[in-house]
Amino acid sequence: MAHHLNQNENTGEYSFFSVKERAWHGLGTIVEQYPTSAEAIRFAGLDYTVEKRPLFTYDTENYTGDPDRDFLVPEIEVPNYFATIRTDTEQVLGVVGKDYEIVQNTDAFTFFDAIVGGGDGILYETAGALGKGERIFITAKLPGYIRVGHDDFIEKYLFLTTSHDGLGSITAAFTPIRVVCNNTLNAAMRNLSGTIRIRHTASANDRLKQAHTLMGVTSNLGHELEAVFNHWAKVRITDSEVKRLIQVAMAPNKETLNKLTSGKTEELSGYYTNSVERVYEYALSSPTQQMDTTAGTVFGAYNAITGYFQNVRTYKDGDAKFKSIIEGTAKQRAQTAFDLCMDFSKHLGDNLLMFN
Repeated sequence: MAHHLNQNENTGEYSFFSVKERAWHGLGTIVEQYPTSAEAIRFAGLDYTVEKRPLFTYDTENYTGDPDRDFLVPEIEVPNYFATIRTDTEQVLGVVGKDYEIVQNTDAFTFFDAIVGGGDGILYETAGALGKGERIFITAKLPGYIRVGHDDFIEKYLFLTTSHDGLGSITAAFTPIRVVCNNTLNAAMRNLSGTIRIRHTASANDRLKQAHTLMGVTSNLGHELEAVFNHWAKVRITDSEVKRLIQVAMAPNKETLNKLTSGKTEELSGYYTNSVERVYEYALSSPTQQMDTTAGTVFGAYNAITGYFQNVRTYKDGDAKFKSIIEGTAKQRAQTAFDLCMDFSKHLGDNLLMFN
């Protein structure tokens, strides 16, 4: 099973750290206490810098291939393109344009430290690098909890990933996780998206320092989600309505929705119908769905879909699961479920897509 973690060529160490629990195939450094940002960078093997260096090609017209005659092959500089180089190992991480701005690994941690002034209260939980070190990721726990009902707690996490190869933006996301079942409750609300993407341009570092403000993470997002989830925990929903919500949320495209609304269920794919049944089974039978906050409630319906992707669905490997939940299919289905639950709780099902 592939893990894709970077293994430093010089030290042989894997670029990853985790607090207390082993992850990523048991590789990397496991620490007992939450580290400071400086310690986290070192534990995760992210204490390297990246440089932009000019690209060159060979002048093959004047190259004969005779080592006795060609002591030095003339070079031609490639205009407006650069290689990004990891300076500790001299590995090429990617090719970028002249306007590409490198965000160093240490700069990525400023996003977290800026939230609460120097990092007090930020708990760095995991961090690491993938490939040759071209992509890094950091997760940190925010102080406090989102509390639903009396004893259903949701931890507040921030996730950040960036790359040094020119193939992706800087992405920061607010990711609440329900403690009782380790269920990632991805959600975007109104103008508070919970996610921000920053291009590697000249203003990248300045925008990164203010990213948490743009996301509404410092105060509004956590408070609004707590209010929403507590409201959902009081709104009742029948089993048949849960099934209908799952069918709509899990629909991969408009064609599937059209077949549902027109009653052409025999034309639905077996993969889709099996997925719906597994989510519905999880909704009715999982022990974490029997709590006061979830049993027969809209909050439970939402957790059924997000919990399926987190705790039931099988993935090719841990990397595929991680990508699906953070930015792929699982995240998309969770957002659709969130929007449907929001409509249902406001209109008691009137706005939920109806079909026989």
